[in-house]
Amino acid sequence: MTTPSLTGKALLLATLRHEPTPAVPWVPFAGVHAGKLKGYTAREVLTDANKLFESLLAVNQTYDPDGQPVVFDLQIEAEILGCDLVWVEKGPPTVASHPLAERMDIPTHLPEPTDGRLPLILDVMRRMKAAVGEHTALYGLITGPFTLASHLRGTEIFMDMFDHPDFLRDLLAFCRDVAKRMAALYIEAGMDVIAAVDPLVSQVSPRHFARLLSAPFSDIFAFIRERGAYSSFFVCGDATKNIEGMCHTGPDSISVDENIDLVAAKRITDAHNIAIGGNIPLTTRMLLGTQQDNMKFVADLLAQITPHNFILAPGCDMPYDTPIENVVGVLQAVRDPEATRVMLANYHAEALDLDAVILPDYTALEKPLVEVFTLDSDTCSACGYMRDAALRAVAEFAGQVDVVEYKFTQKENVARVVKMGVKNLPSIYINGELAYSSIIPSNRELVEAIASRMKRDS
Repeated sequence: MTTPSLTGKALLLATLRHEPTPAVPWVPFAGVHAGKLKGYTAREVLTDANKLFESLLAVNQTYDPDGQPVVFDLQIEAEILGCDLVWVEKGPPTVASHPLAERMDIPTHLPEPTDGRLPLILDVMRRMKAAVGEHTALYGLITGPFTLASHLRGTEIFMDMFDHPDFLRDLLAFCRDVAKRMAALYIEAGMDVIAAVDPLVSQVSPRHFARLLSAPFSDIFAFIRERGAYSSFFVCGDATKNIEGMCHTGPDSISVDENIDLVAAKRITDAHNIAIGGNIPLTTRMLLGTQQDNMKFVADLLAQITPHNFILAPGCDMPYDTPIENVVGVLQAVRDPEATRVMLANYHAEALDLDAVILPDYTALEKPLVEVFTLDSDTCSACGYMRDAALRAVAEFAGQVDVVEYKFTQKENVARVVKMGVKNLPSIYINGELAYSSIIPSNRELVEAIASRMKRDS
């Protein structure tokens, strides 16, 4: 358990203040997974205040978090601003329509406490603050400006970076203002940490990050600090190239997923005296691994990373069906890493059966094949946009090109990713060759890439 003289909340906030601490704080990102603890679907916990509150209390009691999010849903603002959603039973909703896909208008409406699902969320935030706020730091998650802009604009946003940069700057400024309004509402409801979650930051170059995203994020984190709360810059995918730029925006912490070499990234964040959180693999360990796999990963990570300015956390929102015992194993390992290392000294994880994976004969395909490798396009925004980009481009060939998605949440696809040598997710392969890795192509780029391979192979 946490050192008796220091509550979990105090431990986490000390880390965010960059002070020496006696232990590493633990923040389980149990969004829709919270519902699993009480037998509720993802949709139930995201639309029913009492079920959400009950599930969050179960997370608090079962996983002994030093900090925990109240809601992990990057579609809350999009829904308020006119995006249609598609709901699933074991994941957050996804955006199904983009109001600005066919027009270049800048919205003006900023979220009000009565909009969309905000009354439910603000109510549960206040209830959680009263129930556990003395010993657990509470996170309010807001959608970062680039991901929110992509919800409104769709995949056209990647062309806007080149064709309509002034429009995109104006749209990002609006999305920045939405983020600040949401942060203000969440801080007023008692949130200690505001995390700006922007998965699509991994999909832009450092040059575009500096030109388009640095200023909006800097404004957001300064705004949060002025109101007495702490901040986190949460990014998914291989954002290695943008870690330095993210640090320059001034967050108190950065959170990354398994695509990032955490030890290397921490050297960068340490140079800026910024805390970093992560990055337990969501699929290979948390969802598909054993309790011992999770304990060993954590013990090994803690052995190779300096504990100062570090927060242990999953790489992103935990999958709904993550076995409860796996998360309990993580808790045990972070609370007593030395005993865990001794316990697992002779443990070896089960090897993947790569022989069971049959790859296509790419030299004898009847039609070009586009393969999309994702974490899970139904729950990962960047993965969803990568899949949509592939589907949109392939549709232009009117049946002359095949497309398939491999989700990393399925064990056989984990082995396929290893056998194919896929380094980062999401990625697009064309005829067995890597075309795009952690960068979502514009429709024009991908169509040209597919067409060029058709000519080359003809």
